Parts: sequence; structure tokens; C-alpha cells
Amino acid sequence: MARKSNAETAANPGRLKQIALTYKMTRKADPKVGLIVAGLGIVTFGVFLAIGFLIDHPVYLGILGVLVAFLAMAIVFGRRAERAAFGQMEGQPGAAAAVLDNVGRGWTTTPAVAMNRSQDIVHRAVGKAGVVLIAEGNPNRVKSLLAAEKKKLARIMPDIPVHDFIVGNGEGEVPLKKLRTTLLKLPRVLAGPQITQVNDKLRAMGDLMSNMPIPKGPIPGRARGGPRPPRG
Repeated sequence: MARKSNAETAANPGRLKQIALTYKMTRKADPKVGLIVAGLGIVTFGVFLAIGFLIDHPVYLGILGVLVAFLAMAIVFGRRAERAAFGQMEGQPGAAAAVLDNVGRGWTTTPAVAMNRSQDIVHRAVGKAGVVLIAEGNPNRVKSLLAAEKKKLARIMPDIPVHDFIVGNGEGEVPLKKLRTTLLKLPRVLAGPQITQVNDKLRAMGDLMSNMPIPKGPIPGRARGGPRPPRG
């Protein structure tokens, strides 16, 4: 019991610091967040307290009002903090990978499975919906990256569904803030063992590519089919 209470005591300051840091970050993008959340809490508590006086139970309704007010404040603050975080990440390379890391249980994400010199990136996620490729960057350039990845996946697992999305605010693109819900809305077609098999195949393919011996430096003339250097 003593160890448990000590652990909880040590964890509470960490949570408070995290909440304070989240509030500061949110306030930069949403200056009115404090007034809105506080106003919501006061109004919610006031409504419950007024109802309590009307039915002659102000204490009970007051306590209930405090609990409901804190719950409402937490929900609204969480949504506004999430919206502010997406606003700060949008347009930055790797923003989609940060969202994919928080999709939820049952998903395995691999960031930057393909990239070009212009920093257009393709990330990969595997879940019950199959394989999902998420590209971020110039829409015209990432289409070739997506096509190459889909062709590679079709060779090693032709029976697994592959979805692809481009993150952005243009026509046919998925906004960053809707990426998580878009993935969760995909039809579930794979069971747990199938997801494991897909991940094993992808991992083996990645290991094979990384361990493939590639000669470094300029190719010798003889290897290119050029003339044999004279002796002496």
C-alpha cells in the first residue's frame, strides 16, 4: 500500500505538469480556451444548483453539478487542445506519422516507408482493414510513390486489401484532423492471425532490403562490360 501511494503521489505532479503544458500550447493557438472552458464550468454548475433550489435539494444537485461541470470542461478542453495540436502540426513533414502513432490498438504503423528528394513521404499502417498507405507532400509527386508501394505489396500479398490516402485539404485528400477517423471507418476484413502474418511478411521484406549487399563506390569498368585494362 505504501509503495502504491508513493507511486500515485509521484505520478500526480507529472500529470499536472502535462496538463499545464497542454494548456499553454493550446492557448497559443486558441487564446480564448481558458474563458470558454471556465465559462462552461460555471454555467453548468449554476444550472444544476438552480435546479437543486427548485426541487429543494441544493446540496445534492450542487455536488452533481460540480462533477458534471468538471466532466464537460475536460471534454471541451480536450477537443480544443486536439484541434490546436492538429493546427500546429499541419503542413509539417511527418505530421501524419504522429497521428498514426495514436490511431489505437490493433494498428501497427511504420513511418517513412518511401521518400523522395523533395521530402514527400509515404507511411504505412496495418490493421483489420488491411494495409493503408498514407502519403504527405505534393499530390502530383506522391502518386508515383504510392503506385510503387502498391505494386510492391501486390507482389508479396495479392489477397490483402491495400488502401491509400493523401493527407491535405485539397479535393480527394484527407485532412490531417480526420485521418484517424478515416482509418477507423474502413471495413474490417482481417482477423488477428492474418494481421500478424501481414506484419511478418512486411518485416521480412524490410529486413531483406536492408540486408541486401549493395556495392559502394564507382562500378569498375570490367563489371560494366568495358574493355579489360591492359597488363603491364
